[in-house]
Amino acid sequence: MFSQRQVLGSLAGLGIVLGLASGVRANQISNHPAKSTAKFLKIEQPLSLKIGITAGGLSLIGLELWWFLLSKNQAKTQSASVKADPP
Repeated sequence: MFSQRQVLGSLAGLGIVLGLASGVRANQISNHPAKSTAKFLKIEQPLSLKIGITAGGLSLIGLELWWFLLSKNQAKTQSASVKADPP
């Protein structure tokens, strides 16, 4: 229906339009602390909490990859064997 070139061109054009429509120029963004209205405080987290959150995130990514890439093949083979057996 659409060629890859048309899709990529449309996405690039949309990115340019949204970038121009945002109205924020690079020279308007200031990192000077006196001009900042909201101040963020750095909160040091324990190393065990960082490790736990990282391990949990990686395990969820692994579970998602397993679900979408590996579990579907097993379901197809099991359903094929069920259909092959007469009632």
